[in-house]
Amino acid sequence: MGRCATAGTCLRALVRMAIPLCREAERQCPRTGPGRPPEIPDWVLAVLIMIGVLKRKKTKSSQYRFLEKHRRELQRWLGTRLFPARSTYFDRYRRAQRLYEEAIRLQGLKAIEEGLADPTIVAVDKSMIEALGPQWHQKDRQANRIPAGLHGVDRDSTWGFSKHDGWVQGYSYEVVVTATDGAVWPLLASVATASTSEHTTFGSKIAYVPEGTDYVTADSGYDNNAYGEVIEWTEKGQRTGRRFLCPENRRNAKKQRRRITPSGQTQQRRRQRREFLRSSRGRKIFRRRSQRVEPFNEWFKSLFELDRKVWHRGLANNQTMILAALFAYQVLLRYNHRQGGENGKVRWILDQL
Repeated sequence: MGRCATAGTCLRALVRMAIPLCREAERQCPRTGPGRPPEIPDWVLAVLIMIGVLKRKKTKSSQYRFLEKHRRELQRWLGTRLFPARSTYFDRYRRAQRLYEEAIRLQGLKAIEEGLADPTIVAVDKSMIEALGPQWHQKDRQANRIPAGLHGVDRDSTWGFSKHDGWVQGYSYEVVVTATDGAVWPLLASVATASTSEHTTFGSKIAYVPEGTDYVTADSGYDNNAYGEVIEWTEKGQRTGRRFLCPENRRNAKKQRRRITPSGQTQQRRRQRREFLRSSRGRKIFRRRSQRVEPFNEWFKSLFELDRKVWHRGLANNQTMILAALFAYQVLLRYNHRQGGENGKVRWILDQL
């Protein structure tokens, strides 16, 4: 496998790969509202933030110090004479998440077009990361009371529970990834607090699941008739050709029994999904979920040092950082492929930056 001669050469190559995607993402989600557009485009800030994340600078101050130190070089790479002030970088850092969500989607499509990612089977999953600072227990949170002597509480963080992580006070990210052979590719992503339900986060992503997807797999936390209906059926009641493979959540099953439609159509379709998941073919396809997305989450967190805690306090800051890391991971995968690698082993690239 080829290797870059210098860290600067490697970083420059990653920046060049990121620029067109961030530009297009800005075009796809332009600013709205009153006021003139900023002098420094949003895509420039997105690329600079990505650089700070790739360098694994865990505070905005350390990121900015690195960027300021190399500003002339970065201005040349970005083709701009303007450079954000410290206050500008800090403020716009908190508002970059929407651009990253779009950039991740665009880069996922690019990977599919280039034949690097196979979206035939995808997996959606939510993973939690602990917040910085001390634990703020639920009874005190509900009373909006911080006990005496408890300093540095992240008020935006919330408590969430999963079978894998247990109880966590912090944040969560939801990712749709390929669950086929080869490297696992993130295709869609979002970040929220730990308590945010899968029943409210995945719905907006379904319309953006790539056209080539035949199977969408999820754990029982996503058991939701609405998801199954949208994935498998058109508004005219015709099959989409896709399957939603998701184990039933007993709690949801009881609720569904109390809401049977007059024709029983919803329950019939739910029964069809259950039967397909129990078939040998369905079980084989569903096994790919645990084999792909769960190891991906562990690998991704380890790679960007998120396996213990998030980097920042505040929801907006962590939305930007985690999404920037997912976008950077996609860039690393594409760069690794150009260097002859066909897997997700990209730590060598980060280690030489």
